[in-house]
Amino acid sequence: MTAAIISGAETGRRPAIAPDGSPVLDVVIPVHNEETDLEPCIRRLRAHLVEQFPYPFRITVADNASTDGTLRAAERLSREFDDVEVRHLEEKGRGRALRAVWSTSDAPVLAYMDVDLSTDLAALGPLVAPLLSGHSDLAIGSRLARGARVVRGPKREFISRCYNLILRGTLAARFSDAQCGFKAIRADVAERLLPHIQDTGWFFDTELLVLAQKAGLRIHEVPVDWVDDPDSSVNIVATATADLKGIARLTRATLTGEIPISGLREQLGRAPIQVRAPGVAPSLVRQLVRFAAVGVASTIAYLVLFLLLRTFTGAQVANLVALLVTAIGNTALNRRLTFGIRGREGAGLHQFQGLIVFGLGLALTSGALALLHTMTAPGLPLEITALVLANLAATVLRFLLLRGWVFRRRTATEMES
Repeated sequence: MTAAIISGAETGRRPAIAPDGSPVLDVVIPVHNEETDLEPCIRRLRAHLVEQFPYPFRITVADNASTDGTLRAAERLSREFDDVEVRHLEEKGRGRALRAVWSTSDAPVLAYMDVDLSTDLAALGPLVAPLLSGHSDLAIGSRLARGARVVRGPKREFISRCYNLILRGTLAARFSDAQCGFKAIRADVAERLLPHIQDTGWFFDTELLVLAQKAGLRIHEVPVDWVDDPDSSVNIVATATADLKGIARLTRATLTGEIPISGLREQLGRAPIQVRAPGVAPSLVRQLVRFAAVGVASTIAYLVLFLLLRTFTGAQVANLVALLVTAIGNTALNRRLTFGIRGREGAGLHQFQGLIVFGLGLALTSGALALLHTMTAPGLPLEITALVLANLAATVLRFLLLRGWVFRRRTATEMES
């Protein structure tokens, strides 16, 4: 793990090193009426950390309004071990407990796991290592990732997979398992995200991950060995209902701008990888596919505009206006989707250069129309055929110019000069 911390200096995210004597990792165990399971959990977790984790750590028991002997058991453990602390909350809620502890912890890496230790602790090192090194911003244990080994009933397996499919369909989630109680986050990232998370219960995890993804953060997934706890007190129906309500609320908040996604992305998002080879753009095949998709959309929009305008104006005027409007949209889409350039810096110059490329396209299409009209008196179908062929030629020229001139990534030497 030491080597991982050293290599983190190259990522742009500083390694998570705590001041002398302070814990590097704070593992939170949220509990509610877990008097029986708490002590064996803490002893097993602490023994693992002492043996396997080479840096100072802390285990924080977050008691959520327990009414049994959970708090007393936690306080006994705290008196026995200097690296075990207790926080008592008067209200229930896993999300509420994590927010309370994570918001005040002095450790640079924060984690949590369920008290039943359903997840094999062997995954704890791989979970926190990329956060300590600066390689990733969040890390999650996944029961659905390739390589995971899971023992649980078909009912809970079905519900879990359905829930994650719903997340993919509604919130475009790219992580595989939102609900596994085995996660970690860098403290500097938590400080930015926590104020925007509303849920105080089980949906807290999903809300955290969705915001992190939309903010452009890197989420590391660890396939885990996981055994279902048959004595789990989680109410599946109530939890599923709350989750669906949370999905609806989060979808609305991101669409209306209630959550400042663009601001979070500017503060926390990772910049695209810069190409250092002069004149060589990344992923040519991917660029061609995306450029073709943008081109198809632009051509359809162009033809629709041309047909609408052709009923009011001549062919040349309709061609000019339709091509100008779609050229602006085409340049913006290719800038972001095909060539991976984000932010406003250089956007004006790119549009100016795109208009020059547009001028060449206009010359091709207008020249095709002019040549057609000198040869015959064409009808609308023949005009459209000529324009489509001219646009195909203009498309090839546009891709070459966009890739080799407009969006060509400059080398460090060029930027310094």
